[in-house]
Amino acid sequence: MMEQKCTTKQMYTEMGISEEVYEYGRRILEQLKVRFDEIDGVAEFNQLKVLKAMQECQVSEACLLGTTGYGYNDLGRDTLESVYAKVFHTEDALVRPQITCGTHALALALMSNLRPGDELLSPVGKPYDTLEEVIGIRPSKGSLAEYGVTYRQVDLLPDGTFDYENIKKAINDKTRMVTIQRSKGYQTRPTLSVDRIGELIAFIKQIKPEVICMVDNCYGEFVETKEPSDAGADLVVGSLIKNPGGGLAPIGGYIVGRKECVENAAYRLTSPGLGKEVGASLGILSQFYQGFFQAPTVTAAALKGAIFAANIYESLGFSVVPDSRESRHDIIQAVTFGTPEGVIAFCEGIQAAAPVDSHVTPEPWDMPGYDAKVIMAAGAFVSGSSIELSADGPIKEPYAVYFQGGLTWPHAKFGILKSLQTLCDKRVITL
Repeated sequence: MMEQKCTTKQMYTEMGISEEVYEYGRRILEQLKVRFDEIDGVAEFNQLKVLKAMQECQVSEACLLGTTGYGYNDLGRDTLESVYAKVFHTEDALVRPQITCGTHALALALMSNLRPGDELLSPVGKPYDTLEEVIGIRPSKGSLAEYGVTYRQVDLLPDGTFDYENIKKAINDKTRMVTIQRSKGYQTRPTLSVDRIGELIAFIKQIKPEVICMVDNCYGEFVETKEPSDAGADLVVGSLIKNPGGGLAPIGGYIVGRKECVENAAYRLTSPGLGKEVGASLGILSQFYQGFFQAPTVTAAALKGAIFAANIYESLGFSVVPDSRESRHDIIQAVTFGTPEGVIAFCEGIQAAAPVDSHVTPEPWDMPGYDAKVIMAAGAFVSGSSIELSADGPIKEPYAVYFQGGLTWPHAKFGILKSLQTLCDKRVITL
């Protein structure tokens, strides 16, 4: 008996996408070829950059094996950190599975380089929600505030530009460190390009050259051909279950930058006197290496999904950040629905498009580190991995959802169409 042939369009129909939604997406995609070609060009450059670093550091089969116990003389771990330092053009790097998440990596960089009496400045407004407790904006055990580190921030101007006048006023004798969040977090402000970050760092260094400038690079790696370390950042920090893990790293974070600052972080991560010398890699180095190797193309897939989402929802009249035509500097796409129902329906659609747990329905819940209920859709191979297809948002004004990820472009495309289908089915929107 001959097997019946099935077209791609029929596959979408079988997976719950109506012809109306499918055709709407197809018309949007016809306008995006040039944008997608540009993304592929950036991915090609970054792929060669990573490959060159791996070859120059002489990555070998022995580097993939890993260690246990103390982890002394871990060839693979030390070589991987050399690869990261080469890719980011920094003096040193700390890349460890003992760093549990992006918030942990940021807390580690802050707490290891600040001392009682120092002041931390954010010149880009409020940081991401989970850092509020790290800093002590919201009281929490073990915060920087408990150790006598003060904090001040300068909000962005209404048009999203830096308030240079008040930044200059905020820098004082106590200012030891500046934290610059590249991505928007749970805000609808613009993501910062590497060039804009460089301009801000140069301005700060003119006022106080010795200040440490740290960039939270989460969601931004490999979106451009440059990284914040190429623009003068003393420290660049991120999570391996976002862009640089390439969807394969099961845990981990990185800190790259000036040698002294990275060493401080290593001593805080392990112990004074031990630093980078200990920390077993526990047999997951092959995933770290391979994930980093494929991160440029995985990031490109996620970026295409974000642009597709921006064009879809902007065409329907929703506010999107970035908009459909802006240059991109991270993989996150914010869509403001203005109602809880819109945020929830969008996340339900993304969850239904997942390869894992597609049969479950996400609900808002009181998640640790947040000041409002948060809904998260993430049917991922790695729990919480936001380089995989995912969406989340706080259930509070202005009721915006934040979409990111997609290990492959076809999956990202399907996820967006599924979100649109769910919104239509629930009569939140009509095409």
